[in-house]
Amino acid sequence: MTSTGSQPTRRTDRSPARAPQPEGAERLQKALARAGYGSRRSVEDLIRQGRVRIGERLAELGDKIDARTDRVFVDDVPVPLHPDVRHYVLNKPAGVTSTLHDVHARKTLTDLLPPGPRVFPVGRLDRESEGLLLLTNDGELANRIQHPRYGVEKEYLAEVEGSVPRSAVRALERGVELEDGPARALGATIQAGDRSRTAISVVMAEGRKREIRRMLAAVGFPVRRLVRVRIGPVRLGSLPPGAVRPLTTGEVSDLYRATGLDRPAPARRPSGQKR
Repeated sequence: MTSTGSQPTRRTDRSPARAPQPEGAERLQKALARAGYGSRRSVEDLIRQGRVRIGERLAELGDKIDARTDRVFVDDVPVPLHPDVRHYVLNKPAGVTSTLHDVHARKTLTDLLPPGPRVFPVGRLDRESEGLLLLTNDGELANRIQHPRYGVEKEYLAEVEGSVPRSAVRALERGVELEDGPARALGATIQAGDRSRTAISVVMAEGRKREIRRMLAAVGFPVRRLVRVRIGPVRLGSLPPGAVRPLTTGEVSDLYRATGLDRPAPARRPSGQKR
């Protein structure tokens, strides 16, 4: 007699099998929610829409990752998930030394930082200068932000004595000769001013010691006050002097994209130069 029972259905799709799940790892939804991508339900929607990748493959609901080693992307933008990585922005007041420890300094960055994993300043501001200072323990990101080859802009607002003529602005953009070699601003713009003082915006791509102060002095306008207002995509905004905040998920992703990184690399101490 011929059997009339149904036969097992054989799988015919050729989609790649899910990669083995790392042992002891956490669910992707939980890691992305912790990184600021909304609730776990919102993250599940991102995964269903095909907007999340683990390495080169599309993520699936139920995936687990090792946040220390796996590369995760949302909309092709790398997402920092390493649990030990920290990124902060600080509005450094005048009079604070840009170091974590200095027995000769009255006040250092350590006095302003929240508790947690140790972070290091990305470059430095001299003691009299103010404004935006990034701090992180992602050493590769820090080094790339500082290295001129990656072209991460640093923008400053300088208040100088006197009325600055356009010829001095053009000289900053053409380049001026300093004792340690020529220095050139990517851009310089007068923001406001009168006969006694002028506010001028200066954009740089390198960071030699007290470089902007020396450049402005070289064209005849000593600096009275210097504030860094931007590093790459990160702006100082309305952060009060002495205050610190974590970078947003978007700011960190923009920095990774601007410097060509696709994963964080904590614990290597970045180097830096005073300006």
